[in-house]
Amino acid sequence: MSDVEKAPENAPEETPDYGSEDVLEDVESTPPAPRVKARRSPWNRGRDRVMAALVAVAVAAVALVVGMTSDSAATDRTEAAAPPPLPAAPDKVPGSLAELWSAPSGATPVPVVAGDAVATADGGEVAARDPLTGQIRWHYTRDLPLCTMNETWGRLNAVFAKSEGCSEVTQLDPGTGRITAQRNGNAELGTRLVGDGSHVTATGKKLLTTWRDDLVQSAEYGQVPALVNAGKQPRTGCTYGTVAAGSGKVGVIERCPGDPADRLTVYKAAPEKDDEPSVAFSSVLAGKRARVIAMSGDLTAVVLPEQKLLVVYNGDGSQRAAYPLDVPAADLAQDPAGGVEATTQTTQNMYWFSGSKVLALSRDDLSPRWTLSSASGPGISFAQQLVVPIKGGLAVLNENDGSTIRTVGVDRRGYAGVVRLGAAGPVLLEERGNTLTALK
Repeated sequence: MSDVEKAPENAPEETPDYGSEDVLEDVESTPPAPRVKARRSPWNRGRDRVMAALVAVAVAAVALVVGMTSDSAATDRTEAAAPPPLPAAPDKVPGSLAELWSAPSGATPVPVVAGDAVATADGGEVAARDPLTGQIRWHYTRDLPLCTMNETWGRLNAVFAKSEGCSEVTQLDPGTGRITAQRNGNAELGTRLVGDGSHVTATGKKLLTTWRDDLVQSAEYGQVPALVNAGKQPRTGCTYGTVAAGSGKVGVIERCPGDPADRLTVYKAAPEKDDEPSVAFSSVLAGKRARVIAMSGDLTAVVLPEQKLLVVYNGDGSQRAAYPLDVPAADLAQDPAGGVEATTQTTQNMYWFSGSKVLALSRDDLSPRWTLSSASGPGISFAQQLVVPIKGGLAVLNENDGSTIRTVGVDRRGYAGVVRLGAAGPVLLEERGNTLTALK
């Protein structure tokens, strides 16, 4: 035999290795699950499809109504390219002035000039106009009445009446009409805006609200609606008279229960917390019907009609000086509209219009320098000279002593009320009641 033996033909087969067996070979297969008929969708019925369609129509209708009644839908506005520079003012006030144009502007107590544009505000429309022609460059119109408007920070701040107060504020770039900020506030009806260059305060009889340049609220003083934290305000139940602002502070005449006379309070325009006033001082004055007329640096000037005095207070509330005041009693019988005095300022002086006279105050110490009788409003600098409105025209005055250099006749077409002045390049502006008039 060979080395490899041949296996016997009848030998048994070898046992297969573990795991090689098909263990499912003899297992019966599982019968298929019975077929289940799919449930019919309830929205397949005709009436359900009708209901779905009605719901869709209702949603669309609500969206349409919301869109039609939204603030954006109730606003009509245009924008414009920045205006060209205005020609310079003349070297001196011209010997004659003629009317260029006039336009209604019932919501601006004074002419509003910003950059090279003049703005009017009437009804629900703010309009930027060419100072030389009066042509509208852009407009912003709401379906709400305007309460007031001013210029601060080189922008226009337009306050509209909404709900129960003057609560909607829109800030606009005067050159283009672009919206730069908006807010909803709590200003009262009849409010006016008082600025100090860094902040603006909305006046009121029970609440004063101050904003910074982006319209974020920096201070509230008085009866705060929707009060969150009680005990923050220094006094309750007070009403407010005149309001002034300067150097980051706000001065207000308060009339409070329990006080024997009016109170002067000066507080910061931007305290650490906007709902917690930071009061510099608050002092009861010597009489009633007091009026705060000017603030400069740490000084505040107050008129006391009963005593016929102009009193200047230091930053701590102490009295710095008192001056005799010769102003008709009728001029001081009641607070001015909106609680804001008719004042202006130049590089040398501050000017207060009592109602019949102009009193020049030194910007250094608020001391009286001179008085002009028979005036129609406070003065401004125009063409490098002081110009004061008088009956029948304008008086060009020496700022140092109030002496008259000359007068210029102006035809006001029968208007005999208060005149507030403004200037835009070579154009002199007069606010006569509810009308703005441009002269050149």
